[in-house]
Amino acid sequence: MSKKGTRKIVVGQESYRWAISPASKGLLVFTAEHTDYKGQIIRVYIESDVNEYWIEFSNVEKLNARIIKPADVSEIISQAVSLGWDPKRKGAPLTFNLIGNHLKLINT
Repeated sequence: MSKKGTRKIVVGQESYRWAISPASKGLLVFTAEHTDYKGQIIRVYIESDVNEYWIEFSNVEKLNARIIKPADVSEIISQAVSLGWDPKRKGAPLTFNLIGNHLKLINT
C-alpha cells in the first residue's frame, strides 16, 4: 500500500496502515497491512452509500450512510487476525465481507 492517503492505527502491540476507498456503487473496500512488514494484506468489503451522498442528495434518508471509525478499524483488524490473517507473513490477500459487525471470509 502506498503511504499516501492511509492512516495508522495500533491494535494490541502491532502497528497497521489502512485506507478506505470506493469499490463500486454501494460498496466500500477497507484495506490494511502491517506497517513494519511487507506481508499479507486484508481487503474488507463494506456496504455503504457514503460515496453516493451527493449524487442522491434528494433521497438521503434512503441511503446506507455507514462510515468506518477507528474503533471499527481496530475491531476489523482483531477479527481478521483471529480468522487467520497473518500480516507478518507473505501471502495472497485475504478478502472478507463485513456483515453487521462481523467479518466473513470470502476466499481462502
